Amino acid sequence: TEGLAMTKNCVTYFRVSTDKQGKSGLGIEAQKHAVEAFLKRSGWNLVGEFTEVETGTGKNALTIRPQLDQALKLAKKTKAVLLIAKLDRLARNVAFISNLMDSGVDFVATDMPDANRLTIHIMAAIAEDEARRISERTKAALQAKKERGEKMGNPQSSDTLNIPRIAKAD
Repeated sequence: TEGLAMTKNCVTYFRVSTDKQGKSGLGIEAQKHAVEAFLKRSGWNLVGEFTEVETGTGKNALTIRPQLDQALKLAKKTKAVLLIAKLDRLARNVAFISNLMDSGVDFVATDMPDANRLTIHIMAAIAEDEARRISERTKAALQAKKERGEKMGNPQSSDTLNIPRIAKAD
């Protein structure tokens, strides 16, 4: 991220994790707002924009997120910076962030545009820890729900709901 003040071209990347978030558009809208505000302040030129609805989990983000892969390729080809709203929209995995830092593509998160390598590593470690904690809380909540005898799963997939729908469709 050092020396980015001279950079004028950028490729933006927006991501939400779930279809529900993608359909609501709110998460993407908030990210776009943050990036647009940054672009106005910085005067950078937008070379390309990529949006994805996909989990950020794991070290293999490029294999499960084709839009991120394309964004990185365009950034490298055009010598542009990858611009994201927040670091955790890129990944919550220290190894992935570290590899990206060594890939030859600079990236900037609009919520900390002056961050150096050390700061990015620290923030990536915090994001990874938060992802682990979210997972633990979710598992504990689902286990408690199960122990209370509450029905688990998607009610839309139950036979009692689907049989009338199928009959109506037929």
